[in-house]
Amino acid sequence: MITLKSPREQDAMRRAGRVTAQARALAGSMVRPGVTTKEIDDAVRKFIRSKGGQPSFLGYGGFPGSACISVNEVVIHGIPSKGTVLKEGDIVSIDVGAIIDGFHGDCAATYPCGAVSDEARRLIEVTRQSFWEGFQQAQAGNRVSDISHTVQVYVESHGYSVVRDFVGHGVGAKLHEAPEVPNFGPAGHGARLQPGMAIAVEPMVCAGDWHVKVLKDGWTTVSADGSLTAHYENTMLITENGPEITTVTEDGAYL
Repeated sequence: MITLKSPREQDAMRRAGRVTAQARALAGSMVRPGVTTKEIDDAVRKFIRSKGGQPSFLGYGGFPGSACISVNEVVIHGIPSKGTVLKEGDIVSIDVGAIIDGFHGDCAATYPCGAVSDEARRLIEVTRQSFWEGFQQAQAGNRVSDISHTVQVYVESHGYSVVRDFVGHGVGAKLHEAPEVPNFGPAGHGARLQPGMAIAVEPMVCAGDWHVKVLKDGWTTVSADGSLTAHYENTMLITENGPEITTVTEDGAYL
């Protein structure tokens, strides 16, 4: 069942979103050669708690980290580790969630570690822009799949592929709510977007084939062909005046 958020609940989501976006920005600022993903995760957890919140992901389904930190061919759900040391040329996807006043924010972005290849930088840029293409379709009265189709067309027009096995989702008092928001499919299908809905749109893009596999730890999800991957996500409210992103910092940044 899709839950429409009241004005009070929407305000709570804005507060949660702001903290989540700030945590994402902090994590992104730490991406440089020699830093471990565990160090980034520790900083994210400390920051969210300093703002009176809790990391949404910590313990969720047994996940051991406060952020999902995924490097290169890891699409999503990378487990932070002291043993994962970032190196020059890596691309690092950081997915962060925070719960504030009973509501969640959820956002992600992929960051270059030092100097990266032109292909890696292009993948990051196309993935991010595919979100913004889909964002334009997040209008009351449209269907969920109008977002999905737009993301897929944009990504594939640049020679990349969108992951099918994992999708975006509704968000609110629960981290994952209805409706699912795929990054693929024909337009004109799925739930109709209504004011008060809150969704997390999150293109997950592979430089090669779209198939993925989950490793033995039950979390780490990699491109099946070992190709580079990128991820970009924001939480948004559907309003009568168009979509409003909640995962934005106080100075208006989405990274």
